[in-house]
Amino acid sequence: MKRLVTCESVRKGHPDKLCDRISDSILDAFLREDPNAQCGIEVMAANDRIIIAGEVSSERIPNIVHIVDSTWEAKHVVTEVGYDKYKFTFENLIHSQSEDIRNAVIPNNNDVMAGDQGLIFGYATNETPEMLPLPLVLAHRLCRAADYFMGNNPDSGILPDGKAQVTVEYENGKFSIMKIILSIQHEDRLSHNDICILAMNYILPEAFIDYDYSEAIILINPSGRFVIGGPVGDVGLTGRKIIVDSYGGVVPHGGGAWSGKSPQKVDRSAAYMARYVAKNIVAAGLADRCLVSLSYAIGVAEPVAVDIDTYGTGVVEDHYILSAITELCDFTPMGIIGKLGLNAPIYTPTSSYGHFSDSRYPWEQTDMAESLRIAVIGDED
Repeated sequence: MKRLVTCESVRKGHPDKLCDRISDSILDAFLREDPNAQCGIEVMAANDRIIIAGEVSSERIPNIVHIVDSTWEAKHVVTEVGYDKYKFTFENLIHSQSEDIRNAVIPNNNDVMAGDQGLIFGYATNETPEMLPLPLVLAHRLCRAADYFMGNNPDSGILPDGKAQVTVEYENGKFSIMKIILSIQHEDRLSHNDICILAMNYILPEAFIDYDYSEAIILINPSGRFVIGGPVGDVGLTGRKIIVDSYGGVVPHGGGAWSGKSPQKVDRSAAYMARYVAKNIVAAGLADRCLVSLSYAIGVAEPVAVDIDTYGTGVVEDHYILSAITELCDFTPMGIIGKLGLNAPIYTPTSSYGHFSDSRYPWEQTDMAESLRIAVIGDED
């Protein structure tokens, strides 16, 4: 049976991703001052204006909002991403968090309750070394390669905005790369043919270095001219690329965005934990694919529900694996934060190329695989 799967990614300079990166950079700045700070940072970028808003609270540093220069963080990100040629004005509307929410999330100094209600999903598959869907991995690679080329060739005429999309056909356990779409913002002096030559000679070979794309239909800047881009071409908002951030639409998404949110907010921290568990299940050889589902109620530590689905690929029935993970894992916010070290300022890099694309992230480790395998099928030695 044939099946087509399409996933997309966006470059660092895409207006939504610019906002995600600013949000996470400001979050990291707050966490450097107070690892227990509660933050929800949102950014909007339009034309030449960047608006920063959100809520912050801190038990240790009551005036933390005034300690961190959020405008400076935003300016740094804008330059880092490649918009140093543009002139932006910045408006900072960050304020203190509601005491009602703060007291519900941290009722005392010894516990952390869920910062919001929500349903969360984590996924892993053995079809790629990254344990992510192949079309998503390739789309991220394209965007990373385009950004890398721009950074190393500042006079090339390539500008920061852009997107990629890859379609893969699956049939009888094999895959074929069917279609590739790459859109790259550029200076007016470059023609469409210039962009095509550059992409085909440098960006695609870098992204597909170990995959055959010779039979794929390739569309480079299919709209033609792409000079006006970034916040001038489209309004950017934090949290508007949640499918790019997660699993490319291959599995469900609970709807909660991640960037700019501190780990008390379970739509972020529990999503990382669900990914960690799913990846360890696959790494343990217990399933070829696995979806972990969690749900929470605001102000309650324990999840409302925990479930898994191995899509019929498990070596045992799903309920045996579920029993093992509920025994081995602490799914409370405090347990997740402690296990994955989520109070550290580690979030800025997650804003680009997906939150599961770097093996150095704590939630990407497979250190639980062996104990999980033993818990499910015993010690074969």
